Amino acid sequence: MGRFPTSPTPNLLWRLFSSNKRSSSPTTALLAGEFQLRQFSAGSAAREAKDQKEPWWKESMDKSRNIGISAHIDSGKTTLTERVLFYTGRIHEIHEVRGRDGVGAKMDSMDLEREKGITIQSAATYCTWKDYKVNIIDTPGHVDFTIEVERALRVLDGAILVLCSVGGVQSQSITVDRQMRRYEVPRVAFINKLDRMGADPWKVLNQARAKLRHHSAAVQVPIGLEENFQGLIDLVQVQAFFFHGSSGENVVAGDIPADMQDLVAEKRRELIEVVSEVDDVLAEKFLNDEPVTATELEEAIRRATLAQKFVPVFMGSAFKNKGVQPLLDGVLSYLPCPTEVNNYALDQNNNEERVTLTGSPDGPLVALAFKLEEGRFGQLTYLRVYEGVIKKGDFIINVNTGKRIKVPRLVRMHSNDMEDIQEAHAGQIVAVFGIECASGDTFTDGSVKYTMTSMSVPEPVMSLAVQPVSKDSGGQFSKALNRFQKEDPTFRVGLDPESGQTIISGMGELHLDIYVERIRREYKVDATVGKPRVNFRETITQRAEFDYLHKKQSGGAGQYGRVTGYVEPLPPGSKEKFEFENMIVGQAIPSGFIPAIEKGFKEAANSGSLIGHPVENLRIVLTDGASHAVDSSELAFKMAAIYAFRLCYTAARPVILEPVMLVELKVPTEFQGTVAGDINKRKGIIVGNDQEGDDSVIQAHVPLNNMFGYSTSLRSMTQGKGEFTMEYKEHSAVSNEVQKELVNAYNATKATE
Repeated sequence: MGRFPTSPTPNLLWRLFSSNKRSSSPTTALLAGEFQLRQFSAGSAAREAKDQKEPWWKESMDKSRNIGISAHIDSGKTTLTERVLFYTGRIHEIHEVRGRDGVGAKMDSMDLEREKGITIQSAATYCTWKDYKVNIIDTPGHVDFTIEVERALRVLDGAILVLCSVGGVQSQSITVDRQMRRYEVPRVAFINKLDRMGADPWKVLNQARAKLRHHSAAVQVPIGLEENFQGLIDLVQVQAFFFHGSSGENVVAGDIPADMQDLVAEKRRELIEVVSEVDDVLAEKFLNDEPVTATELEEAIRRATLAQKFVPVFMGSAFKNKGVQPLLDGVLSYLPCPTEVNNYALDQNNNEERVTLTGSPDGPLVALAFKLEEGRFGQLTYLRVYEGVIKKGDFIINVNTGKRIKVPRLVRMHSNDMEDIQEAHAGQIVAVFGIECASGDTFTDGSVKYTMTSMSVPEPVMSLAVQPVSKDSGGQFSKALNRFQKEDPTFRVGLDPESGQTIISGMGELHLDIYVERIRREYKVDATVGKPRVNFRETITQRAEFDYLHKKQSGGAGQYGRVTGYVEPLPPGSKEKFEFENMIVGQAIPSGFIPAIEKGFKEAANSGSLIGHPVENLRIVLTDGASHAVDSSELAFKMAAIYAFRLCYTAARPVILEPVMLVELKVPTEFQGTVAGDINKRKGIIVGNDQEGDDSVIQAHVPLNNMFGYSTSLRSMTQGKGEFTMEYKEHSAVSNEVQKELVNAYNATKATE
């Protein structure tokens, strides 16, 4: 372990002795030698003690990797993870994704996932490969689940980007790659499905360079393609590998086929050239035409990958069990260990200043809750420990809420199964039970007040109205919605005050459908889903007078109240939506009844007579009236105000206002014309158009009522490459024909009621 031998060798003694030959006498020389020897032994012992003290965590940190596997839907991510678990000994048999065998892949642990053959939640799994501990997070590939992918990337140190050798770089690959760039995650690429018809890894490599702007080169060359795919040639070691055994578990090294020697030499030279463009050490050798050894090349690739200047490209077919073990070796060789990644926290005591975390277990505890699940034993919280040590039974503090919590149980996750552990240190991903928190909360031991940077949460773009079919299941229904909101920050729940419906909002139609389905499956609550009602408003456009007498005679005291005045629109830009002014001079109406009149007008304005939506931007002025000594009452004046408003409302030329959204689209330039045409068809107004790299950024104002189903149609117009954000801008008047349509539809529904 120490860099020096513990006991001095004869050579060393002789050197010590001879170095003192010039001293006055042999005795002094020997004494001097002995003194130097003692000094050396003491130094060596101190160094060894230091060496022993230092690596209690160093070795374990160097030998751990936190990686994610991300890709476009159906590129074979979950299949690849399944093979990795099989080769690392975590599972003893292989199951396919669409559970035809009734079992389904290990990582797809929800029933819904096994049935649809897609991954929804990122399951975290721990495995070991060649003495290295690897935490793998399998992430979903659907656009609707991007928050899961972003959360997973936030806690990873490295990632594998899986590309399909037939489909190439697809829309979601671009989205995922953009997210990896945002979180500065070093990555390796894996071109999968080389056994399929039409597999062309070199085409995919060029696509990655062009579309993802990857500075990349292949570190392997396949031996044969499609049904002739037999094995791989490693360009770093210059060695062929074949995969034998029923599940490809025996990796056999062999000679490079003679007919491939030239191709291998050419591809190796290309690899060295591409890496030397971003690595100075290798560049010097390359320019001097010196031979590059395997070790030198491996070190250069590692340096360039960690600096995110290079992406090594691996190849294989997970389904046919070929190329997975060399990919695992590549993860160990080229992706960073936790101490090689810079993580930042925000110091809450110091105006959210960025603090670089050391990433060592010696520091104060800093851990991030990045995922929540409802387990059999209560809430399960996934933690990534960034610094310090967390032990079972410790007290930790949730910085976001300030609560002090005890850690009752600490486990290591393997999809749905768990292993109890006593402690975890920096760089590890663990789960804890019984901690109440939201996703994105930071935990410390109390000595520091750091929060990890808040993960950027996209705004929900789509809403649906839901309600349980039976009244009895309301409790379970609200319990489900509360849990989903905690688990997923992009899932929002609100109540429409006008229609009384529960409105759920999320990242798209599939996202919300999955949640409605989960309410049905996990909570046994059937819910009806409707198209959400757009919140229209009504307003008036001109002044109108009112003079109304409410008179009702019955046995005993009757009702009597008369109100006179006018209504007018408020000037544009006024802060108030409703104003009431009393301009009566004298006591035509006793002052005690004025609040009742105001209440009556407010109540009437809650529902306009055009389509029954609230009326706003309205000023009501009371100028005169009359009262009766016996029959006048608060109720009489309130009724007078309601009827007066209804009478004069039509004369004030009312119009309907609809919510207009500010929509920002980011689409590849080739689809710009189609998308702009579609916005015009939806009665949108384009207000801005910029160029950003290969993408066009379009800003437009579009009525919300015309935006339903837009995420789906945008995807089909742009081959899934377009994305959009939508936020409320203002309410503005609808055109005459739209107003007629809305009024007729409202009258028709009223008639049926």
